[in-house]
Amino acid sequence: MSFIDSIIPAGFSLNKKKLDAAGTAHSEQVGARPALSKHLRWLESEAIHIMRETVAETRNPALLFSGGKDSIVMLRIAEKAFRPDRFPFPLLHIDTEHNFPEVIQFRDKKVAALNEKLIVRSVGEDIRAGRVVLRKPDESRNVHQTTTLLGAIKEFEFDALFGGARRDEEKARAKERIISHRDEWGQWDPKNQRPELWSLYNLRIHPGEHVRVFPLSNWTELDIWQYIAHENLEVPSIYFSHLREVVERKDMLVPVTALTPAKTGEAIVTRSVRFRTVGDITCTAPVASHASTVDEIIEETLLSRLTERGATRLDDQTSDASMEQRKKEGYF
Repeated sequence: MSFIDSIIPAGFSLNKKKLDAAGTAHSEQVGARPALSKHLRWLESEAIHIMRETVAETRNPALLFSGGKDSIVMLRIAEKAFRPDRFPFPLLHIDTEHNFPEVIQFRDKKVAALNEKLIVRSVGEDIRAGRVVLRKPDESRNVHQTTTLLGAIKEFEFDALFGGARRDEEKARAKERIISHRDEWGQWDPKNQRPELWSLYNLRIHPGEHVRVFPLSNWTELDIWQYIAHENLEVPSIYFSHLREVVERKDMLVPVTALTPAKTGEAIVTRSVRFRTVGDITCTAPVASHASTVDEIIEETLLSRLTERGATRLDDQTSDASMEQRKKEGYF
């Protein structure tokens, strides 16, 4: 017996075809979303399982949240895993103080809407306290996030950190397991990783160690945007096309800002651009784009032949092994 049958009184006649048609019309009127594709439903279920398993097996986890698209999806996964309860972990942002203002504003707005706890630790504070020493004043602070991150882990005694990294981003990320063991110094050893057969995750650690957990490991940039579209998730405005002053440098478009001024001889031009990733201003380049909607971004992503980091991250251009070296030292 269907639910409709169960609520209709005996002897009452009802035209089910008309009811079904009315229901369909109502769904179209209110803009009901289609069901998740089988592929995205599997990715979502896997991510929820990983997040719940980690919370069950660790003592003091936290979720890294920067306001970027991947961490926005992570928040949505956390909502589906734990709502209506509060998240069983705080949110943690390692702030370089060189972030795009649109992203920081979005971060604070999102946290307030969720009514969750946000812990912010700043690379700038470590610089002012002498814990981080820059080689030159205009050096990118991105790599120095490692010091601040490891300091926060020690301060709050976190034993697990959820991150939004995906394997399609970069070669070093493709090497890493979903559960990434870090030793007492926060270091990662790519030659000594734990097996993850049959989706069984080993979260056991010794005192002082911790794990990084990547529920979105099997997602791609395209999956992220398709999920954002399905869930109707809000993202920072700089993900969409806008006019911005840039200079062309090393086959990339570098935004002209107080932190990244044009060099002598460089021509400043105004281009229609958007950001595929929203990291530190000093090392994040936009791409030429006219995509002003999520659907248009999905179309662009389908046609792109460069990963988002390969197309936009200036700090990964120095060496093919630059990211792997940073991760060995404790980077995200």
